[in-house]
Amino acid sequence: MGIVPEIGVLALQGDVVDHMRAVEAAGARAVPVRRESELDSVDGLVIPGGESTTMSKLLAVFELFEPLQKRLDAGMPAFGSCAGMIMLADEVLDGRPDQRSFGAIPMTVRRNAFGRQVDSFEAPIDLEGMVGGPFHGVFIRAPWVERVGEGVEVLGRVNSGDGPADEAGGRIVAVRAGACMATSFHPEVTPDARVHQYFVDMVRRSGAGAVE
Repeated sequence: MGIVPEIGVLALQGDVVDHMRAVEAAGARAVPVRRESELDSVDGLVIPGGESTTMSKLLAVFELFEPLQKRLDAGMPAFGSCAGMIMLADEVLDGRPDQRSFGAIPMTVRRNAFGRQVDSFEAPIDLEGMVGGPFHGVFIRAPWVERVGEGVEVLGRVNSGDGPADEAGGRIVAVRAGACMATSFHPEVTPDARVHQYFVDMVRRSGAGAVE
């Protein structure tokens, strides 16, 4: 017996299949979300990587931006990876003037901060609250966090790339604020489901899910 939340994966762009696999491995039900009716039924949402400006446009085309904004404002748990981190930020640097984000996490995120596709890299990351040793982070045209606001917990940093480091050293690549969390890297491309497990446990603690 236990709580089995239903986790949506925004299925407009990005590595939807691998996120769904990781959500299932973490003990939740995974469902693709492309319509408002599908969004209404989920207990939490994963926003995958991809291209954040394209994603914001697709959200408008599929008439999902405003419904998703309302769910986030109402406290729905959400996890954004890479472009998903950008979508959850309240300030985006190096974005297009017409780019929209949800402002669910008070932080400043810089797009493509670690460089272009050819600058992709992998690095171990010590993540707060996750046992089992460092997580193998895969960074692909990844952002980083340049500012965190009140109530934001820094979960992980990485010592790679040029640019500002926070006072604790390293670039901020994983954060949590209330019911939302975000990573610069792509946990779904590894067989390690600990990041998704962390998120599923957040959703469970929110009281969502059916009992089995």
